[in-house]
Amino acid sequence: MSIQPGKTLASLGTANRIPRTAETHPLTWRLRDDGQPVWLEEYQAKQGYEAARKALGQMSPDDIVSTVKDAGLKGRGGAGFSTGVKWGLMPKDESMNIRYLLCNADEMEPNTYKDRMLMEQLPHLLIEGMIISARALKAYRGYIFLRGEYVDAAIHLRRAVEEAKAAGLLGKNILGSGFDFELFVHTGAGRYICGEETALINSLEGRRANPRAKPPFPAVSGVWGKPTCVNNVETLCNVPAIIGNGVAWYQGLALPGSEDHGTKLMGFSGKVNNPGLWELPFGITARELFENYAGGMKPGYRLKTWQPGGAGTGFLLPEHLDAQMYAGGIGKVGTRMGTGLAMAVDDSINMVSLLRNMEEFFARESCGWCTPCRDGLPWSVKILRALERGEGQPEDLATLEQLVSFLGPGKTFCAHAPGAVEPLGSAMKYFRSEFEAGVKAPHDNHKLFKGIQPNLLGERW
Repeated sequence: MSIQPGKTLASLGTANRIPRTAETHPLTWRLRDDGQPVWLEEYQAKQGYEAARKALGQMSPDDIVSTVKDAGLKGRGGAGFSTGVKWGLMPKDESMNIRYLLCNADEMEPNTYKDRMLMEQLPHLLIEGMIISARALKAYRGYIFLRGEYVDAAIHLRRAVEEAKAAGLLGKNILGSGFDFELFVHTGAGRYICGEETALINSLEGRRANPRAKPPFPAVSGVWGKPTCVNNVETLCNVPAIIGNGVAWYQGLALPGSEDHGTKLMGFSGKVNNPGLWELPFGITARELFENYAGGMKPGYRLKTWQPGGAGTGFLLPEHLDAQMYAGGIGKVGTRMGTGLAMAVDDSINMVSLLRNMEEFFARESCGWCTPCRDGLPWSVKILRALERGEGQPEDLATLEQLVSFLGPGKTFCAHAPGAVEPLGSAMKYFRSEFEAGVKAPHDNHKLFKGIQPNLLGERW
């Protein structure tokens, strides 16, 4: 399967149009202005695989781990856990020589579209990052677990893998270093829950994509019971620049005040003048992202609220735009940074309808393993549908607040439900009057809101 040359990729956009240099934009400086993929010859002409040669020829696995740890690289999938610390959890026992590196490319969080650009346009950057990471982890095999709908990305990654194999960059004895590493592209089955690292592992094994109990953590028992490390696409794409340019340079990229280091792919969608995706330093304010890059709201629209990073983060108000875009900066105003891809909600949007739409998605994507998530999310959908129709009961708002509490962090098997109710809780906090407006007046002729059968909504999704 091949892609027609000159095809306009969905990921072509604002990231290709801003000025970018190797010193300031480690992820995107190699992007072509026309948005076409950067294949091996061009990639190598732009310092490609130089970091891999350095890592394999001059550094021990422990050196690579400590460099990434000292640089302060954190996971870019939304959780923000230290990558170096995660790598350090892999067993030190050399006899455990079957180890796996998994790239989480199951990008199904609503309003998230950053990894797609990297895979479609810079497939070799991801491969180089995985080679270096595999060397650090002493992993002999890697899988890119790719969202099934990313057809162009799959084609480009598979071609790039074949190019790397032919050039001696994958397979046996890479670059004469004695290190062996095989890499495979595995397309997923199209469920959001596959993005949870242990559900991803189950899916890769051919099992139902339910999250696993932790412990044991994947570093101890992952794919086929072997030590496994799972990293996000953007995280792995940061590794070559850290190895190539060093810790001090990487830490100098972020703006003053930021506790996170390096750059981040950030975006803004919604009724803004210039929706898109940009590589920007951590510490930039959300206002600068919104006004200078996204161009503010379109004429005739007013910013009502915004999410800082995907559908699983809480809503914030316009006055929160002065927060700095890094984990702690967004944490100070009451939610998580998540993926760093913000969404603007304009004043024409009813929050009850918006939350109903979001919770329908989360209820549908629940794996059904634990009761709070399996039954609680459909319950929230049923109540929100009633409120949207103006048929809500006075006690419905209290029930929704209870669900936000019952489905919060630590109450469920994985982080799916906490992420699902975080926007609901914040929307009820800031826009309670819109939810109250859906409660029907007493003594009218509307049919009473009936109870719920567990996990049965009575309507097609």
